[in-house]
Amino acid sequence: MTNTLVVKKFEKLLGKDNVLSEKEDCYPYAFDVVEQGLDVKIPDIVVLPETKEQVQEIVKFASKEGIPIVARGAGTNQAGSCIPVKNGIVMHFSKMNKIISIDENNLNCTVQPGVIVGQIQSEVEKRGLFFPPDPSNLAVSTIGGAIAQSASGSRHFKYGGTRDYVIDLEVVTSDGEIIHTSSKTPKNVAGYNLTQLFVGSEGTLGIITEATLKLIPKPESRRVMLAFFDDLKDSAMAVESIIRHRLQPSVIDMMDDKTIYTIEEFSKSGIFKPAEACLIIEVDGTQASVDDQMTRISAVCQEHHVSEIKVAQNQSETDKIWFARRQAFSAVTRLNFDVVAEDLVVPTDRLVDMVHKIQELSLKYNIIIAIMGHSGDGNLHPHFSLDLRDQDQKQRFELAEREMLDYATSLGGTITGEHGVGTVKRAHMHLVNEEPNLRFMRMIKNIFDPKNIFNPDKIL
Repeated sequence: MTNTLVVKKFEKLLGKDNVLSEKEDCYPYAFDVVEQGLDVKIPDIVVLPETKEQVQEIVKFASKEGIPIVARGAGTNQAGSCIPVKNGIVMHFSKMNKIISIDENNLNCTVQPGVIVGQIQSEVEKRGLFFPPDPSNLAVSTIGGAIAQSASGSRHFKYGGTRDYVIDLEVVTSDGEIIHTSSKTPKNVAGYNLTQLFVGSEGTLGIITEATLKLIPKPESRRVMLAFFDDLKDSAMAVESIIRHRLQPSVIDMMDDKTIYTIEEFSKSGIFKPAEACLIIEVDGTQASVDDQMTRISAVCQEHHVSEIKVAQNQSETDKIWFARRQAFSAVTRLNFDVVAEDLVVPTDRLVDMVHKIQELSLKYNIIIAIMGHSGDGNLHPHFSLDLRDQDQKQRFELAEREMLDYATSLGGTITGEHGVGTVKRAHMHLVNEEPNLRFMRMIKNIFDPKNIFNPDKIL
């Protein structure tokens, strides 16, 4: 695709600093964090638009020429969703990174896709408001990527994920038209819910240039505890029991011994002690309700043989806990050459069964699997630690992964809860979708993107 005329066309539209066409400059955009040896292609050109009008013109050109476009934020997704598979254009949104407005009266904010999720949280909290979705990489994750992947994170158990906070989207369609999927009102049922169609579509239906997000009042108080267990299954049973007792912490995250060890070695926080398992439990709300919930949750953990409970005594300790927890993926990389972060969901009353199965697979295939995840909603992230250059290890990983996903679906679960499908889970879509479902998805893709220029060969 790249010839002098095309490069000059984009440079005229965007400015020279916003167009990359040399192979060595485009090379980094051929990858995200996926390490499974996918057949990726170096993009022919990388463009960094600053306005929706520029996005519109790029899409019009690509549509006319039949050139694929991959929209990209921070590239932190773990499903191969922003990897080009047909060269073409990568559209990087790092320069569309403005918070356009924060409407305190109507409890919403409007942002460009390149805004960092953590920045949104920080800015709205200054005004006593709250944007709950919290992907683990929120310090770098962009809101456009979070919407495209329908990201969620630790607080999903109480507050839901990104999809629950998207009110309206401004989208550039495949023919270069700009549409709004809804309105800025909190309720709107005038027609099909186009907003939710684009949330989680991984950039395959259109390109988001603006998003209006719902905000809620910031909780008055927040406290975090660590509950350590000598048996991983006891920790899983404690999670089930917390839910049965109708308690509702904002976070119930689980870590096994491998995760605890690697996080502590990596972060040197001094927070985590050696144990078979640890639950990170956060409670928020009014001060009185937080105190009551903490007491009752501690009692439930005692019923399931908790060995120690540590409660963060101040904001500094709370920050240390969450900083360490968010380093989990990076920490596990210390165990071997590669790490593959899985993402599956099972009904919470089958959590014990799923944890036990993962431990069995680790022994059966002689492969390290560090278990962590958002156990409150049954979302587990087994991290496979291996060397993918070793064909024997790679084959054992593939067998273990397939058996794990088969088992999760047999429990009534699914193959991904928040990472998305991308290229990594595409081959497994049939496990959780009947053929009529897949047929309707293909029809939707064809209606919105008849030339298949938006992030081709993803999801389907």
